[in-house]
Amino acid sequence: MNLDFTREELDFRQEVEEFTRRELPPNWDNQIVFWPGGYGTIPIFETEFQEVAKEFSLKLSGKGWARLAWPEKYGGEASVMKAAIVGNVLSYNRAPAGGVASSIVAPSLILVASEELKKEFLPKIADGRAGFWLAYSEPNAGSDLAALKTTAVEDGDDYIINGQKIWSSGAHVTEYAWALVRTDPDAPAHKSATLIIIPNNASGVTIKPIVNICDIHSFNEVFFDDVRVPKKYVVGEVNQGFYNVMLALQFERLTIGSGSFRRVLDELIQYARENVRNGRPLSENNQVRRALVDMAIEIEIFENFYWQSVCMLEKGKVPEIEASALKLVFTELSVKLANTAVDILGPYGLLDKDSTRAPFGGRVGIGYLDSISGPIGAGTSEIQKSILATRGLGLPRQ
Repeated sequence: MNLDFTREELDFRQEVEEFTRRELPPNWDNQIVFWPGGYGTIPIFETEFQEVAKEFSLKLSGKGWARLAWPEKYGGEASVMKAAIVGNVLSYNRAPAGGVASSIVAPSLILVASEELKKEFLPKIADGRAGFWLAYSEPNAGSDLAALKTTAVEDGDDYIINGQKIWSSGAHVTEYAWALVRTDPDAPAHKSATLIIIPNNASGVTIKPIVNICDIHSFNEVFFDDVRVPKKYVVGEVNQGFYNVMLALQFERLTIGSGSFRRVLDELIQYARENVRNGRPLSENNQVRRALVDMAIEIEIFENFYWQSVCMLEKGKVPEIEASALKLVFTELSVKLANTAVDILGPYGLLDKDSTRAPFGGRVGIGYLDSISGPIGAGTSEIQKSILATRGLGLPRQ
C-alpha cells in the first residue's frame, strides 16, 4: 500500500491550509479548549461558537469541500482521499467544522435512504443548514443498544415516538435527531429497531442540558412524549435499524480529528524548547525528551492506521475491522497524550482556562478531564477489543 501523496494531493492540501488560516477568527485558539479524542470540548457543540461554526460551514460549502466524498450524482467528487485531507487540515487547526451531519448522516443517507430523503437533506447538510445529534444511548442502553426502550408506534402515515435519550452531544444546537427507536417489540432484539430522523422542533421533544466534567454544556438528556414523525423520515428499511447504525458507527470511527494530535505534539515540542526548568531548557531534560519521542511514535502509528483506512475507502473497500482498531487507538491515545502533557507541564498543566498562568489557555488541564470520554463514546474500548478479537482474530465469543 502506497501512502505517499500525489503532487495534486499536496497542492490541494496547501490550498486547504491557506483557506483555513485565512477564514478562522484570528483569536480562535484562545477561545476554545478542544482536546483531541474527547467528546466534551468540541466547539461545534457549544452555543457560543454557533455563529462562527455556521459561517465557516458556509465557506466550506462554497468551496465544495463539505461533499468531496459524495458520489458525483449528489454533487460530490467521490474522493475519500480529498475529504480526508480536508478533515486532517481542519482538525489540525481546530476548525469548527464536521460533526454528525457530514461525517455520519450524509454517507449513511447516500447508502441506504430513499431518494426523497436524500433530496431533502443532502443539500441542507452540505451548506450547514441541517445539524444532527445521535439519539442512540439511553439511561439503560449504552454499549448494549439492544436494550433500548424508546418506541415508535405506527399511526397512519406517522410514527408516534415515546422514550428518553441521554449523553446527546449537540442536541441543543442542532435541528434533527438521528434516532434509533424500537418498532417491533415482539421481534428478536436486533431485528426490532428502526433508524429515523426526528425534527428537534416537533411537538413533544424536550431537551435538558447536562454540564460535563469540563464545565461545558455539550451533552443533553432528551425526552420524547407522543412525538409525531412522518414515516417518510425512516432511514433504510423498517426493523433494520441496528444494521444501519452499525454502518453509521463505521463512518463515525473513521471521520475523526486526525490532525488534532499532531497539533498538540507540535505545541508541546515548542513549549519544551522555549521553557526552562532548573536552569536548563525542558528540551534538554531526558525524561521530557523520552516522553515526547514516545508520543511522536504513537501518533505516527495512529496516523498510519488512519491513512490506511482512507486508502481502503478510496478503493471501495469497507474497513470494518480497521475502523474499530482506529477508534480504539484514537481514543486511548487521547488519554496518553493528556497524561504526557500534564507530566511535561507540571502543576501548571492542571490550571483552568481562567488562570493567566495556564499554558495553552488551560487546554491541557481540561483535556485531562475530557480524555476519559473518548474510550466510552461510539463504542467503548472494551467493545472495540471484542470486535477485533472475534472478527479480526477469529476468536470465539465468550
